[in-house]
Amino acid sequence: MKKRLLLSFLATACLLIGCKSSFPVAQQSGKEDMAFLVFVGPSATYGNGSKTVQVDVDGTKFDAKVVKPKTANRKGTQYGVATGRRSITVTFNGQTIYSKQLLLSSQETKIINLP
Repeated sequence: MKKRLLLSFLATACLLIGCKSSFPVAQQSGKEDMAFLVFVGPSATYGNGSKTVQVDVDGTKFDAKVVKPKTANRKGTQYGVATGRRSITVTFNGQTIYSKQLLLSSQETKIINLP
């Protein structure tokens, strides 16, 4: 009886000690000084991410995917831009659909709602 108790105690102790084999490593102390943009619009106009819009941020142009409002926080593609005051223009099929000057802070995700 004593052998079984001792054996079960040792087995439990080894199991518990084995679970704590990985110790925490150094944590990240911060991320880059960037802001992020997510473009949201109705899927009837922009499709389900299949169509893109042309974005101009202070003269830097790129194509961006547009996501549905329901999936913007979970599946939206984020585009990193520099922080500060930025002039943003969005065009679709040759027409300007959004044009604003925004103040973006570090690690801020700005959701831009397109018509």
